Amino acid sequence: MRTDALGIDTARRERQHTLYVLDEPTVGLHMADVEKLVKVLQRLVDAGNSVVVIEHNLDIMAEADWIIDLGPEGGAGGGRIVAQGMPEAIAARPNKSHTARILGEFLAERGVA
Repeated sequence: MRTDALGIDTARRERQHTLYVLDEPTVGLHMADVEKLVKVLQRLVDAGNSVVVIEHNLDIMAEADWIIDLGPEGGAGGGRIVAQGMPEAIAARPNKSHTARILGEFLAERGVA
């Protein structure tokens, strides 16, 4: 992303849409800061931008429009798409992946799934 001296996103100023890619943005954040991050990401999307987040945080996953779950394990045992879809759809198939099972429990605790 290009910025000017004031840190203003020039893509926004030029009315262009931006693809933001974030890798584990919640690492080290307090829960209150994760909530703020969710709001910022939603504002970026609402403004017409695309956001791709590589994340294990369930709060972020629950707010996603679409999840692509790679697995079935990590490292050499992974790398294949084992599930994809909206969070609720992923959670509805707990035998499909580790993420589906854990996300389903998380959403159920919140009364979503």
